[in-house]
Amino acid sequence: MTAHRILTIAHGHPDFSKGGGELAAYNLHRAYSAAPGVEATWFLARAERGRGPSGRIVHRRENEFLWEQGMRSFHEMKALNQFELHGYFTELIQTLKPTVVHVHHYVFMGLEFLRIIKKIDPSIKLVMTLHEYIAICANSGQMVKTGTNRLCYASGYDDCHQCFPDKTPEDFWLRRHFFVKYFDLVDQFVAPSDFLRQRYIDWGLAPERIVTIENGQPRRDPLPPRPLAPGETRNRFAYFGQINQFKGIEILLRGLAGMTRTERKGIVLEIHGANLDVQTQDFQDRINALRAPLEAERTLYWIGPYEPRQMTDRLRNIDWVVVPSIWWENSPLVIQEAFAHGRPVIASDIGGMAEKVVNGVNGRHVDVGNAHAWGQTMKSVAADTVQWDRLHQGISPPLSHEDCAAAHLALV
Repeated sequence: MTAHRILTIAHGHPDFSKGGGELAAYNLHRAYSAAPGVEATWFLARAERGRGPSGRIVHRRENEFLWEQGMRSFHEMKALNQFELHGYFTELIQTLKPTVVHVHHYVFMGLEFLRIIKKIDPSIKLVMTLHEYIAICANSGQMVKTGTNRLCYASGYDDCHQCFPDKTPEDFWLRRHFFVKYFDLVDQFVAPSDFLRQRYIDWGLAPERIVTIENGQPRRDPLPPRPLAPGETRNRFAYFGQINQFKGIEILLRGLAGMTRTERKGIVLEIHGANLDVQTQDFQDRINALRAPLEAERTLYWIGPYEPRQMTDRLRNIDWVVVPSIWWENSPLVIQEAFAHGRPVIASDIGGMAEKVVNGVNGRHVDVGNAHAWGQTMKSVAADTVQWDRLHQGISPPLSHEDCAAAHLALV
């Protein structure tokens, strides 16, 4: 049996960026390193180090590298520093001699490096995990109509032109074929959800070229249920993740604000997240206007950013994890984290969220974008301890990092 030499490539390093895709890539890299039949592993992450995208590749720690790359065109996913694709990046591939390159993203790096890899050694197995819908949708892969919160159900050249009037339908034809040209170099695609897999099949990927493998989680014992004082209910909710217009925080807060003050007294919501300060001023103003009275009532606690290692302690004193995103999502890492810790999830009823959370079994679905429905759902489950017990019992352990790595290695 050939010993694998695996290079994992991601669009960010968890040392600097805590997104789900970055964490999934890094955790899988570490699981590869301990897997049978693997001779060597490396991790290459795109990084912005304040000096501009020079194209340089620098050493971060043992077997980990940072790539100072940027974008010349987000529309076609073209790298800014073309010259160093044939310099630093080429030298890295020639030096490491990987047998497998597992790509977890191409944003901020472009797509051209895929051709470089195959040009250096056509026998290198190229695996790509698709964490979003960027190839399908030019609106940051959200599949949401620009300037609105309306969901997009399928891409089309004229439909995309309506979202981006400065681009012609022909521009979107060219964009699609640019992606297809580079995707043809990939030996195996992986989707962390059946929903995303089907979206890419509908877009044009052959079904046999893309398989579903869930992102892994550390093996751990679930947390015990939060101890309840006499008369207390399962009324503590928490949101974990980025703070932006697509994550549904505004819908969640409007749901709380729409209750009577008496109803809100039976609910506590914690927000664990970052990056509100880099959103549009209009969005910041709306969120802060909703926050202030809820914080004054001690219904809302804005806890702020967290490190992945803090997740267990922060989940210990809550009952429900909420995922109110207003876009499709793919496979939100927080859902698997909640299940690994034994916490039911309340999520929007679309996309990868609806797939991972089975309504009435391990959590609840809520009508996406419906603030009133979110308020009513939180109010009803907070008063129903029996329901929490049933949903808690319905949680199954998520895929482990080790089993996730084994499933990927079976592809190569």
